[in-house]
Amino acid sequence: MVFVQKAKIMDKNAVDKALTRISHEILEKGKDTEDLVIVGIRNRGEFLAKRIVGILKKIKGIDVPLGILDITLYRDDLTQVAEQPVVKETVINFDMNEKRIVLVDDVLFTGRTIRCALSELIDFGRPKNIQLAVLIDRGHRELPIRADYVGKNVPTALNEVIEVKLEEADGIDEVLICQKK
Repeated sequence: MVFVQKAKIMDKNAVDKALTRISHEILEKGKDTEDLVIVGIRNRGEFLAKRIVGILKKIKGIDVPLGILDITLYRDDLTQVAEQPVVKETVINFDMNEKRIVLVDDVLFTGRTIRCALSELIDFGRPKNIQLAVLIDRGHRELPIRADYVGKNVPTALNEVIEVKLEEADGIDEVLICQKK
């Protein structure tokens, strides 16, 4: 399937501002940071989570534990993704019990990725609560899932996709709306 760029909706400055605002909101929503952990969904959610941890360190001087989740084996469309899907490492090097987890991803769409992530997180323990932070919420939910922290709400058509490019993976920070050609 071929997609063409329709519009640039965020540049590096806008991404940085959104992540800074999300970080402040995380601190405001939970005054006690002792039980706070940040978990990013591979790949781009991982990079955003690392940035949020860095911003929290700058704002408050705290070292928030960082986890990385690979949801590949939890997907409900695993057979459609690839004949031999590539499974990467999940890294959770802390006790999840009674923690306030902020799960981070780049785009919230149908909610299926988040459902997979929730299933995997629960396999690691019983957190106090799980909150969701996303850079982009594009709507079109198929499951009853909503984000607690949103960088930008972007109404989209079903024939459009949101492409998040990050410096760590793509050499540039920007968010694009692309349309099927």
